[in-house]
Amino acid sequence: MLHYAEPIRELIEQLESLPGIGPKSAQRLAFHLLSAGPERAGRLAAAIADVHEQIRQCRDCGNFATEDLCPICNDPGRAQGLICVVAEARDLMAIERAGEYHGLYHVLGGLLSPVDGVGPDDLKIPALVARIESMGVTEVVLATPPTVEGDATAEYIRGVVAGREGLRATRLALGLPVGADIDYADQVTLARALRGRTEMGNGLGQR
Repeated sequence: MLHYAEPIRELIEQLESLPGIGPKSAQRLAFHLLSAGPERAGRLAAAIADVHEQIRQCRDCGNFATEDLCPICNDPGRAQGLICVVAEARDLMAIERAGEYHGLYHVLGGLLSPVDGVGPDDLKIPALVARIESMGVTEVVLATPPTVEGDATAEYIRGVVAGREGLRATRLALGLPVGADIDYADQVTLARALRGRTEMGNGLGQR
């Protein structure tokens, strides 16, 4: 069993708690930071602290922002009648990287999951409905991941917004494999999915 000095052990444990970082990667990162010197480590620590101190949720869409509105909601060039609904802000950023979408967003803050006790009241669905009604939205793109929870969330929202005159509810279609997270999709796959979105009928993705 390896025995590290206490500060090194604590750093390795904290790094290992991050997503995708295993014991060996945590050890390599810890020793890299140690050898990089206090100035480099200080900049990293300051950047982490600044994120928590300065970043907030956008008042309208829930994206990451430093002011009341995020840059996307503040952009008058975005299509105001188009809202793309995503589970988390990281999904929004993945779609932006694809370069195919030029409307607004709405971040739900999660997905419906009865097993985990997450119901409609735990997500920002009422805020989405309020935006649709106040902004004259003509299309809602449901960009939740193609998982059981993602499909259930999309179908629930489709039911909530159904029947509104002049409003389409579409779903990302081509290119996204079942069970995959949007955040891990490449730009080409996301671009094809956005171009190939389909009208949501009684069954998900049906025309």
